[in-house]
Order: sequence, then C-alpha cells, then structure tokens
Amino acid sequence: MTNKEALLELGFTDKEVRIYLALLEMGKETASEIARQAGIQRTTAYNILNILAGKGLVRLSGREPKTEYVAESPDKITELLKEQTQEIQEKLKKATKLVPQLKSAHKVGERPKIKFYEGKQGLIEVYEDTLTSHETIRAYATVDEMHKALPGYFPEYYRRRTKKGVATRGIIPKTDISLERTRHNKEELRTSVFVPADKYYFSPEINIYDNKIMIASWREKLGIIIESAEIADAMKKIYELAWQGAKKLDEKKDR
Repeated sequence: MTNKEALLELGFTDKEVRIYLALLEMGKETASEIARQAGIQRTTAYNILNILAGKGLVRLSGREPKTEYVAESPDKITELLKEQTQEIQEKLKKATKLVPQLKSAHKVGERPKIKFYEGKQGLIEVYEDTLTSHETIRAYATVDEMHKALPGYFPEYYRRRTKKGVATRGIIPKTDISLERTRHNKEELRTSVFVPADKYYFSPEINIYDNKIMIASWREKLGIIIESAEIADAMKKIYELAWQGAKKLDEKKDR
C-alpha cells in the first residue's frame, strides 16, 4: 500500500494527501510551488494548506511577501487521530445519554394505524379481525343492520367466535330481531343490554377490543380498523359509561 493510499484510508481527502506529501518532500516552500508540485490550482492549495494547518500537520514559516509552509513531523498524524478518537468518545457518551430522551419524544411508531375496507368483502374482513381478540369485545351493535348487510354470514361467525372463547358485550337497540338473537346469548358468549330503538337506533357497528376499534358501516359498505392503544383505552372507558347508562334505561323499560 502506498503512502497516498494509507493516508486516504485514514480519512484525508485526495487534495489534502497530495499537498501534504508534496510538502513532506519539499521541506519548506511557498504555496505556489507546493500547488505546482501537487498538481493543484494555487487558490485551492491555499485552502488545503489552511485546513492542514488547522489539523496541526502544517505550519507557516517566514513573513510576507514570501510566506512559506513547513510540514510538521508525521508523528502529528497519530496525535491528530488520538484527538479525533477522544472527541468521538466524548460525543458517544453524550449521544448515549441523549438517545433515550430522543426516543421518548419519538412518536412515529406509536401513531394510530388506520385501515379501510370496502364492499361486502371488506365488511367480512373487519369482522374476521374481531376473532383475534384476546379479551371480551365491547360492541355497539344493531342486529337488524348486520344481518341485512351480510345474510348468512353471522350464524357461522357466532359459532367460530364461541369456539375461540371470545365473549362479547353488546349495547343493542331493542327490536324483534335483536330480541330473537339474544335468546342465544348464553351459548354464543354474549351479554346484552337494550336501548330504546325509537331513540337510540344506529346503523354502524363499533367493536372495541385489545388495542383496536372496528367500525362497520353496514349501509355504506365500509369497514375501518383503528389500531391505537391510547384511543382504544379511551373508547373502552367511554363504553363502560355508556354500558351503565344503557343498563339503567333497560331496567327502567322493564318496570
């Protein structure tokens, strides 16, 4: 390996190496002569010599009008690299302390994920995702709209959900169809509470489970899954408030 190749590997630029090696051979010389020897333009040579002087590898000798440059001992290269190593180690220590703070402020990976699904197949896909739940599903559900949108799908879905041991709680508008469905609550791991259909009837279904919120818009044939631990937690708390209110309405209706 040549001296030039070795210096390049140490991180010096091509022009820095050419100027430095030329000056080593010349001992002491003006910038113009150094530039000629190195094959570099004079103005560029002045800039490079100043950079090398800043690194401690070159020093000025003499005064105007004949300012000359002298190459320092090659031992200075080792000293320079040691200084750079110490600086890097200090920066590494600071970075080690700083990174945890920056990571705590880095929210990109925690942003909610939102997926959209369209058509009947899209509605089936969002409903299939509820079967991955590790907890009881909290649902706002209108049975009439569900069965109308996907005829024939739900009996099999109920069977598979039950087989997986995924229970559900539902706040449901009270209709003839929903009353019929709730007769199967025990076998289908469902707990229901009714709200007056004349006042609280709604079409979209909302399921809250794990860190997800599933929305199935039966009439618009649109499914949405929002994945966010923070949003899901808030929705669960809101659901519990709604559940308590719905229970009071249901009990009052039965009196």
